[in-house]
This record gives sequence, C-alpha cells and structure tokens, in this order.
Amino acid sequence: MKITPAKINSFMFFKLPLGWLSGLRVKSITESNSIVIIRHRWINQNPFKSMFWAAQGMAAEMTTGVLVMNAVEASNKKFSMLVTKQEGGFFKKATGKITFTCNDGYLINSTLKKSIATKEGQLITLSSEGKNEDGVVVSNFKFEWSIKVKL
Repeated sequence: MKITPAKINSFMFFKLPLGWLSGLRVKSITESNSIVIIRHRWINQNPFKSMFWAAQGMAAEMTTGVLVMNAVEASNKKFSMLVTKQEGGFFKKATGKITFTCNDGYLINSTLKKSIATKEGQLITLSSEGKNEDGVVVSNFKFEWSIKVKL
C-alpha cells in the first residue's frame, strides 16, 4: 500500500480517533519530509486558551512516524517501530492553525539498511517543528524511534 495523506487520515479516523477528533491532518508526505496540521479548537485547548501540549505532540509525532512508515513501505521489508524517547520545547502560545514539519526523511533509509544488515534494532532521532500562521515557531519536538527488521 502506498502511503498517502488520504490513507493516513482515513486510518487515523478508525485506529487513532483521538488524533482525528483533535483535528490532526496529514497534508503531505515525500521521501524527505512530511507536513501535518492541527488547528486550535475547543477540544484540544488547555485552560489558558491555547493548544494543549499533548495535541502538539501528537501532530509532531505524526510527522516523524509517517516518514518512517513511508520508508518502511518502500523497503519491501517488515519492520517494527516504536518511539523510545521524546522531548519538546515550547516557545509561544499555540493558537490558530499550527503546521508541523519534519525534514529528516533522508536519515531513515540508512537506519533501515543498518537494521537489515545487522538484524538488530537501530535508534534514530527525528525532529519536528511547529509554526503558527505567521511563521513563528511555537514548539519543536524530537522523537527517538527504535526500528528493527522482522525476520
């Protein structure tokens, strides 16, 4: 199955309903980057009338996860993938439409090849940055993924 934004968004509706209900939507996926948007709404806000940090984290994780899924699909091998560590920074109140972008896709293929060659799990850290409609960075996240080829 080719990984596309429409397929990921449909998958989310059925398998990740919290992401879907919070307004998380994949906008684009290429080999090198992905874009996910989320709008500040009542359902994903905190008591300070900005977007809850966990909603931002879901969007940021999705940008990294779809890149890994896309590379795994292109490899024609089966892999297990799991987030093993996460860190985030918050710089401005998140209101309106927040666009998360991950441009680290170029790092993934070498990690998959290393896992295939060694038959061991490999760690890779991918970054995602969230910007508001004015282009101001509101948050950034780093996710460490463990990726292992299935035998």
